[in-house]
Amino acid sequence: MTLPVTEREFRHKGRKIAARSWHDPSLPPLLLLHGWQDNAATFDRLAPLLPGFHIVAMDFAGHGFSDWRAEGMRYHTLDHVDDVLAVADALGWERFRLGGHSMGAGIASLFAGALPERVQQLVMIDGLGPYAGAPEEAPSILRDALLEWRDWAPRDERVFADVALAVTARRRGFTPLGEEAAAILCSRSLRSVPGGYAWTTDRRVRLHSSLRLSETQVCAFLAAITAPVLVIRAEGGYPADPAVFDARLQSIGRRQFCRLPGGHHLHLDESPALVAAAMDEFFRDANRQQ
Repeated sequence: MTLPVTEREFRHKGRKIAARSWHDPSLPPLLLLHGWQDNAATFDRLAPLLPGFHIVAMDFAGHGFSDWRAEGMRYHTLDHVDDVLAVADALGWERFRLGGHSMGAGIASLFAGALPERVQQLVMIDGLGPYAGAPEEAPSILRDALLEWRDWAPRDERVFADVALAVTARRRGFTPLGEEAAAILCSRSLRSVPGGYAWTTDRRVRLHSSLRLSETQVCAFLAAITAPVLVIRAEGGYPADPAVFDARLQSIGRRQFCRLPGGHHLHLDESPALVAAAMDEFFRDANRQQ
């Protein structure tokens, strides 16, 4: 049975975590995680193409319709992993399929490495582990974060007179997007304010991390994943050091890899059908091997 997309809401440590869900709840569960400064709507074109799964896509804290973190707090990647566990527990999903795009792929890999018994299969879309830093860079990374946080203060938010202007701004953002894809993301990243519309995304998510995992630590998380893994690389996606990318890929024990046409948001923009087909085939193959 195909059900319309529905809104979900979870509570964790006093905060709201918003989500979208697709398809019959009796189907096999699939939890999807979005990228940095995106939201759950990034899967609006992909999820309908995977009708064999009950899909839930959550908004990370400070993104989409989820609450911002408390005043005075920063955003740390590992705290997002904690929220993923909270949502999975609230859904009653002891073992489930997990997928993520970009930052969401990095968070998914940390979750699957730390709690491998919870993840049945894992898909990473144009992302392979979290952003890392060299150990010798740690002092300068912390210095930059300390000074940035010390000087950070709320400021007047950017207000767009109409939604079309916000869509244009998103199209020209840190990753170029087609108009339809940008409009889909904006449907969940704008709120009405006096004079027009403002972003729902917390500006604090743009602040630099105070500490990053090393490449050795990232590879350790990837090596700890016991589930079959599909890595989808966009032909026009984020550039990556080939040696680093290959080392990460080789760290995964049970892996499949494919390249698909499109940019960083290929699952939403140019190639949602191809991404869905690759995921569906991967899930079927993994099921046959288990």
